[in-house]
Amino acid sequence: MSSTPSVTVHYTQAILQAAERLALPLPAELRAPSHETRIPLARQDALWEAFCAAAGDPLIGLRLGNALQVGHLDMVGALLMSCETLGEALEALLEYYPIVGEGGEFALSEEGAQLRLTYQPHYDVRREERVEAVLASLAHLTRWITGERVQPLELQFGHAPRAAEARYVELLGCPLEFSSADNALLFDRADLAVPLIQANAPMREHLRGLADSLLECLGQQSLAVRVQQQLRAQPRWGKERVAEQLELSGRHLNRKLAEEGTSFKLLRDQVLHQMAEQRLRGSARMADVAEGLGFSDESAFAKAFRRWSGMTPGQFRQGLGQ
Repeated sequence: MSSTPSVTVHYTQAILQAAERLALPLPAELRAPSHETRIPLARQDALWEAFCAAAGDPLIGLRLGNALQVGHLDMVGALLMSCETLGEALEALLEYYPIVGEGGEFALSEEGAQLRLTYQPHYDVRREERVEAVLASLAHLTRWITGERVQPLELQFGHAPRAAEARYVELLGCPLEFSSADNALLFDRADLAVPLIQANAPMREHLRGLADSLLECLGQQSLAVRVQQQLRAQPRWGKERVAEQLELSGRHLNRKLAEEGTSFKLLRDQVLHQMAEQRLRGSARMADVAEGLGFSDESAFAKAFRRWSGMTPGQFRQGLGQ
């Protein structure tokens, strides 16, 4: 198994199968069968770029998400399906999603009578298409495992619509919000008690044991992911403080990350860029965003943001219509 952030081979197969159905030309090296159980995230980036470019369809991510099957989610799909209730399935998703892919994170929060399942991606290549694939697949899976008894109250996307909103409604069949502060699915809390149509307690416990073992392996082998998790929790921390939390010296951390083909600076820039965009989509003052991410002042933050994205924070907000 690779020591870099990775994705299960089954999710990669879903993209390749979709490309084959649509007769899309992909580079031979991306179509070649893989004997690995995990695909490095960098290769997944290349596959998404080639897939979307060949499709020429702004909603190809949604279409892929709607077509995903339980098997494409590795053992996690079967585990979610075997849970007793929708609420239990969502809790299992929070615990085991890294098995499917280490390219993003899920979080659950309560909002009165509603529950919000938030998805925060950690990639930049074809970000919008991939987010749409993730949210569409979860909306589709929710309907399927509950026997069409439950669907999200609303899907929220952090980006502007990529095509006419009527096309989104046609493909997703539920209310939508764009340019939101988060990428999220909203559920009625009462729906969490809805039983799943293929609940199977013995199967669920067996799969949990297998998933726990695999999750432990991923945690041991993906130092870059662990560094990113530390930085998202404490964006103001520098290399030495993060290394201390991981029980390494700063020099040892640099060496281990170099072996994974990355660096602390690159990882920190990626995390801060993602967090900056997320916070700029909200109503936070620019000075508060800069301070929260560890910058000395707005000017230093603006300079870094321009280096990351080619535009100022103000220009980014103008593009969101704020």
